[in-house]
Amino acid sequence: MACIRTYVSFAAILVSISASSVIAMAQTTANPPKPEAPPKAAERDGQHDFDPLLGSWKFHLKRRMSPLTGSNTWVEFDGAGVCSKVWDGRAELETVKFNGPTGLIEGLTLRTYNPQTHQWSLYWANAKDGSIATPPQMGQFKDGKGEFYGQDTLNGKLIFVRYAWSGLNTSSPHFEQAFSNDGGRTWEVNWITDQTRVP
Repeated sequence: MACIRTYVSFAAILVSISASSVIAMAQTTANPPKPEAPPKAAERDGQHDFDPLLGSWKFHLKRRMSPLTGSNTWVEFDGAGVCSKVWDGRAELETVKFNGPTGLIEGLTLRTYNPQTHQWSLYWANAKDGSIATPPQMGQFKDGKGEFYGQDTLNGKLIFVRYAWSGLNTSSPHFEQAFSNDGGRTWEVNWITDQTRVP
């Protein structure tokens, strides 16, 4: 009898262990461990993205007359400009002067870099009225191309503005300004410049 009682007790222990294992497996299946999130990639430091523009340049400008009216009339200007480093490269100041059939355009662009957001803010000022356009165009570079967005008014209507830079590391950097009056669904380019470095 003692042998039978020992066997029964041992069998009960096995059943208890098996039941515990089944419950544990069921809980693990119902609540599987969450995989660890992959480490977040470090934000790209774009502080030197505009460095290729430092120095003196010749400009060729194409400007669309009467943007967002259906007009396809363009005028062309030739000009010159200088881009200088400010705050050890955390900002740049560029001055330009264009001469064309509609007169003289004098302007400057202030570019400032925010190391926390890794974005640039671009401010344009025209000597014609002496004011700086605000809010600035904001954005950054990716794969060698920079896009910067902001808001402005045209003929009393709110519009979106896009700046697009490409080819900064070539001998002819390219810039385009475009407007949108439909919330960014479509864009019309109205200002194009190509630059040539002055030795």
